Amino acid sequence: MIKRNNLLVFILTIGVFGILDTEMGVIGILPDIADHFDVSVSKAGWLVSFFALVVAVSGPTMPLLFSGINRKKVMLLVLGVFVLGNIVSIFTSNFTILLLARIIPAFFHPIYCSLAFSVAAASVSKKEAPKAVSKVFIGVSAGMVVGVPVASFIASAISLQMAMVFFAAVNAVAFIATLLFVPSMPVKARLAYGTQLSVLKKSMTWLSIVTVILLNSAVFGVYSYLADYLKTVTNLSSNSISLLLFVFGGANIIGNIVAGKLLTKNAKKSVVSYPFVLGAVYILLFFTGQFTVPMAIITLFWGVLAGIGGNITQYWIMSAAPEAPDFANGLFLTAANLGTTFGAAVGGFIISDMGTQYVVLVGILSLILGLVTILLRNYMYSSTKQLST
Repeated sequence: MIKRNNLLVFILTIGVFGILDTEMGVIGILPDIADHFDVSVSKAGWLVSFFALVVAVSGPTMPLLFSGINRKKVMLLVLGVFVLGNIVSIFTSNFTILLLARIIPAFFHPIYCSLAFSVAAASVSKKEAPKAVSKVFIGVSAGMVVGVPVASFIASAISLQMAMVFFAAVNAVAFIATLLFVPSMPVKARLAYGTQLSVLKKSMTWLSIVTVILLNSAVFGVYSYLADYLKTVTNLSSNSISLLLFVFGGANIIGNIVAGKLLTKNAKKSVVSYPFVLGAVYILLFFTGQFTVPMAIITLFWGVLAGIGGNITQYWIMSAAPEAPDFANGLFLTAANLGTTFGAAVGGFIISDMGTQYVVLVGILSLILGLVTILLRNYMYSSTKQLST
């Protein structure tokens, strides 16, 4: 049973990696896409921004609509759509078709990711659930971190089409592994849509959503401009910047493993402590970011905390609405994407108004507000518990 559950979580991790790889991997080949399709780099960027926008919009609705269907069938459907979308991307010479080949799979992205978190958590005991989910998050981090340099390397070494083949191949591997090794998982007790939507009536759910938006804003509002920060503030070379971005990504994966252990041991303490620890890192970043060695050390710790943050925010929404796991995970995906968009927008405004060095302010402000919502939710939970007893 343990081996079967471990294999299931591993396959889910590959599946999530393939989907996030498809979403984020094109960042590394946007100039190649612009040249190949004869469009501007900013227009090629639509492949990223439209994808993220669709994920944010479909996050709560698509997992809800598919929540009553056999889990294995849903996995195969989503992975199949991604494989087909990637195959179209390989052979098309029309940018509009390429854009559609990404937008359509993007609608299915939240279904698989929310389902992966739910199935991983359900495959083990309630206490061990955060560890199982943290393993799936490794696929998320790897998809975001590994996909960009790998796609860029393949495009420069071989061709743009072969980079697209890489995306299709990873999803195809996940599809075949699911088909062969994942058992049929019918939904035994289908939750009514109304029952799942009723979690939105709870103040705890909304406080959790706002917390996820703020904590994601705190991480990605600053990280979005890390390359620019390393160039303009730390004055690093292009190779050094690439190395530190890789360090951040590798540390992010480590953070997922650490998060699983922290949340299993003491979830409440871990969540409350998080804004203080990340805030301390940002303060150090502000005062020592111009020095190479301190910046390298900060990047390492920051990457670990970013990985922990993803797990913490998913846990925070799930623990607020455990009665509707698929819908709750969909809400998490939407809130996370909104937080990233909001943080990046505010960070850009601060940079244009005050300078790149001050981008950490969006992180610190978001953490302060996030801590307020965390403490409010804890107070509300304690009050409710006292009334019930």
